[in-house]
Amino acid sequence: MESINPATDDVLETYDDHTDDDVEAILEAAADASESWAATSITDRQQLLERAGEVLREREDDYAELITREMGKPIDESRAEVEKCAWVCDYYAERAGEFLADRPIGSESNARSFVSYEPLGAVLAVMPWNFPFWQVFRFAAPHLTAGNVGLLKHASNVPGCALAIEEVFREAGYPEGVFSTLLVGSDAVEDVIADDRLDAVTITGSEGAGRAVAEQAGSELKKHVLELGGSDPFVVLEDADLEAAARTGVTARTINSGQSCIAAKRFVAVDEVFDDFLDRFVSEMEALEVGDPMDSGTQIGPQAREDLMEDVHEQVEASVEAGASLECGGEPLDREGWYYPPTVLAEPPLSSPVAAEEVFGPAAAVIRAEDEAEAIELANDTRYGLGGSIWTEDLERGERLAREIEAGCVFVNELVKSDPRVPFGGVKASGYGRELSREGIREFVNRKTVWVQSAGEEDDVVPTE
Repeated sequence: MESINPATDDVLETYDDHTDDDVEAILEAAADASESWAATSITDRQQLLERAGEVLREREDDYAELITREMGKPIDESRAEVEKCAWVCDYYAERAGEFLADRPIGSESNARSFVSYEPLGAVLAVMPWNFPFWQVFRFAAPHLTAGNVGLLKHASNVPGCALAIEEVFREAGYPEGVFSTLLVGSDAVEDVIADDRLDAVTITGSEGAGRAVAEQAGSELKKHVLELGGSDPFVVLEDADLEAAARTGVTARTINSGQSCIAAKRFVAVDEVFDDFLDRFVSEMEALEVGDPMDSGTQIGPQAREDLMEDVHEQVEASVEAGASLECGGEPLDREGWYYPPTVLAEPPLSSPVAAEEVFGPAAAVIRAEDEAEAIELANDTRYGLGGSIWTEDLERGERLAREIEAGCVFVNELVKSDPRVPFGGVKASGYGRELSREGIREFVNRKTVWVQSAGEEDDVVPTE
């Protein structure tokens, strides 16, 4: 595997792929560790997770620079990503015991019944490159602490990040085999999922990759969670604070240089404020600082790979040809590296790529709606359902409309974000299952019903099965 700097196209380092024998040894080590790790007290697991958070903070600068070098994220955002990973470690170090405590259930007066949350075993995480630390830690923090062991198949363009994350857990004191990285290509995933030593799988990635993993995991009867793509709507109503909406909307579209599944991608503004919002939005996009991602203050860095930049440009060109109005940007920058400028397309046909597809780059579609009803209709006119944002000064109205958006999460007067304290995940083609919060840590556990009957006493309930 080659690690390539997207800002310079230079090869940073070359890594040897794991061989079949290496994969076998890693799977065996995970299997060996699984039973003893599950038997480790929740308190001990929480203490190790707390230490992992400390390691992240101690090496924040090193890890942030690694992220930026490998995938081009602006360095300020890379530091924030490492800090967020430490936060999720803190969160579950504090709350995991509460979330996994037995849940009593009322049944019979002569019996004690409850639900016990017990680990499944070995879980494979197939993770993407766009948030190379955060995506992994939002998996690992809850699920290792729940008593599972983790196997990471990271994206092939961030092998350095994959090995660094393994280092974090090793330095924190986790036993061998509890968390391991597999430096393998996507073609090896099928064999790993089929292995009897693997119990579950989670993937964050494209719709196509999610369908392939779901098909195989389903055929193996293994629990799986899918967090896939999105084409999130950002709805601006006539009573919105347009200055705040435009400013936050630009951040929502261009965070991580536009390479985020939960980025706002379709800006739906009602007719009454469409022109005003568009003007403000374009001005904010044009003011963004594009530059070397290693420079503090850079807001837009390169796209992570050359082919990704080309994909965005093809979507923009096809949309303009279909009738969209190009308001700014629209051409790859004439400089070293894979840079695409902040781009705005107004009133694209609804069948054009920027309105109908997921756009993974700093290109935004601004769509006109006649009124509130059409705005919600347009927001839901997508096969995706990851997140959505609604802008209105009437909070009751915002809450009402949030319930009408077909998505796993909706934010009113705020951008869509993943936060350890609240569940995260999608519906429709954006996947299923939840990450983070109480719901997330319970995805890869056996919700076991336990019924303890008093000796010598019998229940009056007649069995039906």
